[in-house]
Amino acid sequence: MASSVNTRKQSRLAKAQKEYSERAARYKPKPPYLINIVKAFLVGGAICAFGQLVSNFYIRVFGFTKETAGDPTVATLIFIAVLFTGLGVYDKLGQFAGAGSAVPVTGFANSMSSAAIEHRAEGLVLGVGGNMFKLAGGVIVYGVVAALVVSLIKWLIIKV
Repeated sequence: MASSVNTRKQSRLAKAQKEYSERAARYKPKPPYLINIVKAFLVGGAICAFGQLVSNFYIRVFGFTKETAGDPTVATLIFIAVLFTGLGVYDKLGQFAGAGSAVPVTGFANSMSSAAIEHRAEGLVLGVGGNMFKLAGGVIVYGVVAALVVSLIKWLIIKV
């Protein structure tokens, strides 16, 4: 007898929850997709343009070639992203720009350093290192596997 009372009570509760969800969905404001797209495009483009300026700086000032300027450019962008993450600037940029701040190099550096900063109280090895590479582990594994597959395909094409 008690189970049938509980079943009816759960049924009424589930129905009320469903009605509430439907009403809430009707009044929920639609996200400003166009504005979000424009913000992401502008901020992502600005980060990429800044990267190009850094690359041009290394080419003109230090005499790098276009091929060799990539490594110091990436290192500089990573350093700036980690610095801005530590200062709390990159988080504000991410809230404003959304996906635009997730440009591959700077977004990855931000996510890695955020995990390290968040878990620093747990120690260097288990806190910083362990949690930082939880995020990076999948990226590194899939990057290595993708490189292996591409190199095998290239090797097979050259061999044949």
